[in-house]
Amino acid sequence: MDSYVIGVDYGTLSGRAVVVRVGDGATVGEAVHDYRHGVIERRLPSSGAALPPDWALQVPADYVDVLKIAVPAALAASGVPASSVIGIGTDFTASTPMPVKADGTPLCELPEFADRPHAYVKLWKHHSAQPHAERINAVAAERGEPWLARYGGRISSEWEFAKGLQLLEEDPEIYAATDIWIEAADWIVWKLGGTYVRNACTAGYKAIRQDGAYPDKDYLAALNPEFAGFVEEKLAGPIGALGDRAGGLTAEAAAWTGLPAGIAVCVGNVDAHVAAATAQATRPGRMVAIMGTSTCHIMNSDVLAEVPGMCGVVDGGIVAGLWGYEAGQSGVGDIFGWFVEHGAPASAHEEAAARGLDLHDLLSERAAAQPVGAHGLIALDWHSGNRSVLVDHELSGVIVGLTLATRPEDIYRALLESTAFGTRTIIETFEAAGVPVGDLIIAGGLAKNAFLMQIYADVTGRTLDVLASAQGSAVGSAIHAAVAAGAYPDVHAGADAMGGVQRAVYRPDPDRKAAYDELYAEYVTLHDYFGRGTNDVMHRLKRIQRKVHAS
Repeated sequence: MDSYVIGVDYGTLSGRAVVVRVGDGATVGEAVHDYRHGVIERRLPSSGAALPPDWALQVPADYVDVLKIAVPAALAASGVPASSVIGIGTDFTASTPMPVKADGTPLCELPEFADRPHAYVKLWKHHSAQPHAERINAVAAERGEPWLARYGGRISSEWEFAKGLQLLEEDPEIYAATDIWIEAADWIVWKLGGTYVRNACTAGYKAIRQDGAYPDKDYLAALNPEFAGFVEEKLAGPIGALGDRAGGLTAEAAAWTGLPAGIAVCVGNVDAHVAAATAQATRPGRMVAIMGTSTCHIMNSDVLAEVPGMCGVVDGGIVAGLWGYEAGQSGVGDIFGWFVEHGAPASAHEEAAARGLDLHDLLSERAAAQPVGAHGLIALDWHSGNRSVLVDHELSGVIVGLTLATRPEDIYRALLESTAFGTRTIIETFEAAGVPVGDLIIAGGLAKNAFLMQIYADVTGRTLDVLASAQGSAVGSAIHAAVAAGAYPDVHAGADAMGGVQRAVYRPDPDRKAAYDELYAEYVTLHDYFGRGTNDVMHRLKRIQRKVHAS
């Protein structure tokens, strides 16, 4: 009988489970569960208290519900007997940390802390720690901390240290009650396998762990004397290599999932990085863009280089034995969704409904009828800040060229193009730093928008491959689970057998590429004007906003 593995992909709004055949990587069953609380951005559900700007929280019980609901549903849909499943792997958004007690209990589940915002999970797009990130960067630069260059010269407000410092300084009681500051990726593995182990991916990219060590106590004390013990007191724990077995499925987790107790539970991983296995991009030079609410660009290389504004380079951060690079864009699908929800007029909604179309499809259809540059617009894709290459979440979106003749499809197309310009900026920055980018492989939910994909091919001037599976991260977790269960000797072998890519699905058009080169030059001008200190109006507006909300 064939063996199977389960992959669970924890996204921003939902968790998806897939059942994958070990022999060939075929997905035979899948199910999705939407988080009951979604993303908490405006009011705390326990009390209704308003949250400040740039907050994004989640409820950890929603993650357990995915195991209780989506995993059994996927197994039922597959028709595979539970006895044939040999392992389970998971991946998560990152950095998505939470404060827990020594036994793993989240502080937000304790009655005395249920009404305290800092007791909850801080989702990756929780950006209110930007002032703390700026101090982390300034002090590191002043001290000449050697690890700073491994992160392109800037640590992000999305990551563990900025959010941890914010916790200390804004709610010291919650900080003191925190025994472990843990990534959700590692917490869910703890719930499944009964073992507390931190994964090498999030530890390296999101917790500044380089060459086997975190930042030292002297540096942490320079940030805040009370922060000196952050690593020893809150982060210390064993590090698990990607694809390793973290433990065996506990009896409790077996009851939740309907899977056999004792099967392999894989070390956790990040949703973007785990997709490299699905994309068969575990060897140097192949960049994978995982495109969803945000985009993460990952690539393995045998070259260690300093790439300005990258999210990080980590030894073994994607696969053992290679340098794993990460860059990204904080807002992509989120930007398109924002415009559809808040910017599209009623007439567009009505036409889409009458024609049985999704509004994104309608606007894409209209926009696709335009020649490049016909809308007269340039947008900056910073509605959720800039992850790469500026690493600044005080930045915000811009649209230049609006007139009374501008129509919704014009703005929509400009927003799509802006994200493609952002990806081109990242690729060119890597190559200028001596890290060659070969193939560009697209994964994630946005790959289904053919118009958007053609824009990316034309803007970047590159042929685009597309993952054969629509569930790149979930299948990637399943591949790692197969390795953890001993079905393959390493992730390379698992990816070769279970991954899959459709080659050259989109090719750049030379005429459109030339037209986009002209627009891209304007994008770069605006990018540097607003993003590199010539005009700090976006920072000033953020300060005014915070002052108003604090009063």
